[in-house]
Amino acid sequence: MEDIIRDWGYLALFLYSFGGGFVGLVFAGVLSYSGDLNIYISILVAGISNFLGDQFLFYLARKNKNYAKDMMKKYGRKIALAHLMMRKYGSFVVFIQKYIYGIKTLIPLAMGLTKYSALKFSIFNGFATVIWACIVGYLSFTAGEYILSLGDDFKYVGLGIILVIILTISYIFKKIEKK
Repeated sequence: MEDIIRDWGYLALFLYSFGGGFVGLVFAGVLSYSGDLNIYISILVAGISNFLGDQFLFYLARKNKNYAKDMMKKYGRKIALAHLMMRKYGSFVVFIQKYIYGIKTLIPLAMGLTKYSALKFSIFNGFATVIWACIVGYLSFTAGEYILSLGDDFKYVGLGIILVIILTISYIFKKIEKK
């Protein structure tokens, strides 16, 4: 199993982080603590992929507005929340969206539909991605000892526990969002 992680872990992290990457970076941080991956490479790979993913979504909406609007139709409440956050927090919403499940892919799309400056979005997205990758990567790396101690003999039990915790938090956020 460790060979598969070492051989394909960074590619899987890159592909997963293109669409968000929070959970993938947490797993990579814990795996880095265990010695299967390198934390610096994991943070770099997740950061680059996350930046490129957000840029892709922004330009997708900017260049193909009808397609983006069709994609976003089924997310009415989340789009409304994204627009409220954009009005309330302005450019700072680019930083906030990295940590909020459910809207992190919608904010770049929504901003791409507006007349928001592409250069300004790229700059804020770059800074936000660096901060996000460093915080999430470092915290998951430092929490790796505790997480892996939960599954003393089998380190992937600790990762399973993290997955359950993250899925539970996601479920709670979805319930709160519906209200």
